[in-house]
Amino acid sequence: QVGLKESGGGLAQLGGSLRLSCGASGSTWGHYAIGWFRKAAGKEGEAVSCLSDSGPVYAGSMKGRFSIALDNAKHTVFLQMNSLKPEDTGVYYCAAGWGECGPSWNFHLGYDYWGQGTQVTVSS
Repeated sequence: QVGLKESGGGLAQLGGSLRLSCGASGSTWGHYAIGWFRKAAGKEGEAVSCLSDSGPVYAGSMKGRFSIALDNAKHTVFLQMNSLKPEDTGVYYCAAGWGECGPSWNFHLGYDYWGQGTQVTVSS
């Protein structure tokens, strides 16, 4: 069993930054890839990024703006979001999937555990 809890969401202005945190718990969490997804109102959910022992991966529109990193001692995965745009607005979820961020990392059904989400709002 893995527990996940997101934090760090809030309001940012166009071009601003936010850092989201995903705190993980459970004895086996280190064996899981940690992914970030987001869901905007009225839109389909989309994958943002994933981190595992094989390294980070990003969705195309986030490359160069978002950065994912692990603080192993704190059992926390961070998502640093820079150059924010209004279209980045949504609820951001972290999720844990067994193993690596494979070719299907962006498919939500590949993740077993989910956090409750944190709201990010970017104003123009």
